[in-house]
Amino acid sequence: MKEITLRSAEWFGREGKDGFIYRAWMKNQGIPDEAFNNKPVIGICNTWSELTPCNAHFRELAESVKRGILQAGGFPVEFPVMSLGETLIKPTAMLYRNLASMDVEESIRANPLDGVVLLCGCDKTTPSLVMGACSVDIPAIVVSGGPMLTGNYKGQHIGTSDVWRYHDELRANRMEEKELREIESAMCRSRGSCAVMGTASTMACMVESLGLSLPGNAAIPAADARRKVLAERSGLRIVEMVKENLTLSSILTKEAFENAIMVNAAIGGSTNFVIHLLAIAGRMGIPLELSELDPLSANIPLLVNLQPSGNFFMEDFYYAGGLPVVMKALEKHLHPHCITANGKTVKENNNDAKGYNEEVIAKFDSPFNLSSGLAVLKGNLCENGAVIKPSAASAHLLQHTGAAVVFENIEDYKARIDSDDLEVDESSILVLKNVGPKGYPGMPEVGNMGLPKKLLDQGIKDMVRISDGRMSGTGFGTVVLHVSPEAALGGNFAVIRTGDIITLDVANRALSVALTEEELAERKNTFEPATTITERGYVSLYINHVQQAHLGADLDFLRGNSGSKLSRDSH
Repeated sequence: MKEITLRSAEWFGREGKDGFIYRAWMKNQGIPDEAFNNKPVIGICNTWSELTPCNAHFRELAESVKRGILQAGGFPVEFPVMSLGETLIKPTAMLYRNLASMDVEESIRANPLDGVVLLCGCDKTTPSLVMGACSVDIPAIVVSGGPMLTGNYKGQHIGTSDVWRYHDELRANRMEEKELREIESAMCRSRGSCAVMGTASTMACMVESLGLSLPGNAAIPAADARRKVLAERSGLRIVEMVKENLTLSSILTKEAFENAIMVNAAIGGSTNFVIHLLAIAGRMGIPLELSELDPLSANIPLLVNLQPSGNFFMEDFYYAGGLPVVMKALEKHLHPHCITANGKTVKENNNDAKGYNEEVIAKFDSPFNLSSGLAVLKGNLCENGAVIKPSAASAHLLQHTGAAVVFENIEDYKARIDSDDLEVDESSILVLKNVGPKGYPGMPEVGNMGLPKKLLDQGIKDMVRISDGRMSGTGFGTVVLHVSPEAALGGNFAVIRTGDIITLDVANRALSVALTEEELAERKNTFEPATTITERGYVSLYINHVQQAHLGADLDFLRGNSGSKLSRDSH
């Protein structure tokens, strides 16, 4: 193997004043010179936080990573970065994804690191860490935190997707608040992220299908001892990756992105996959358009029978064989020779995968659902595109025409949705504006709007809903999301009014409103954008520079990367 020059030698291999300073202050931790000199220095990028419950076990997981790094002859250094807890952060964790990615990028570039292990779990921690690492492009490997154990309430298996069902039951007065409190403890009963194929699990599958983790990373439950074993092996492997100079740009080819898109369709992954994958591609300089996702997804049926598109849970997915079984089932469609973090190809990693439960992971020729996990829509209601998850939608609504019931913003929605005076029926189409990247700001997960109470009381369970926002990967229903351009920019979506006739035609990938170009233009002439929420700090920076959903909602000045080179010293 060709000997490489360690990046950390620019710090610890120096002579004179600068080398003295870089080494001396490391030694005040009781670290001898030989521990870090001439050894690969591996950063453990940790998103542990007690405000991010899904990642609250990461300090323990980091210890497993350290053992692997030490076994392989490396020197581990753990460092914190901004942690994004999906369940607690207001107004939405998505507002801060790009900020966290900047934290990761600058922390890696500014420090004497030869490689990095990315510890991520809760939804936005995975894309933010990967985006930041991509912008530096040194060897990196992902270790996901793993899903929590399946919940159990009164003998029934439950998970995060049931939150939306319970909420509707509460609003329809079929459940009391006291019972909902009991269910909280029965559902979230162990460490880890959501137990369904929500965004966190989708992100774990994304990094494995991209080749950024060891095989099997996606599905091992957080509470399973084998999660620690994988973490330790990942620590060992990152040292080897440094010696091989196996960087992110070596792994993240266009073909790797195409593999991830097809895998996401087969698992019924979160629609959030789209916005994060596009952002990662933008950091790597990989040309990837929203329109490319649809043809890659269209011929891939749903193989994985997990909530919210199916019935089972991530724990079942792991016992059934996990993601390697899915990738084996897709072998005729995937690019088999893409290199992955363990130095092997996609084909080598998954060639011997065996499935243990075809009810959970179906075969390609007899899929769980013929509907794909993703469809990209175009039309005069979404000039730059929108997305829907057919596998989690109601079949009878995938071709539907109805009158719009428009809510101008989230406050308008909350004020009127349960009113007896709301003019709405089951054929109506709910439209929520100004919840996009700039308009909210941050593009929150409110797209799967709760149905009007008067319709819930009638037993209605689904309606077509359209917004420029997102929805939780745990959500379900006939929900059109990521409408671009968003309402805040004054495109066609901004001027839709209650009563306008909208047609959703998923088979033909179309979303349109029955208005002429002249009518739309006339309305846009009188459009007045909402006032900016703030003129200071990060939120102002975000509003002024965030790109639209069809581009990945990254900040415009963060696309591409700056590399790992630094020429100036600190003293």
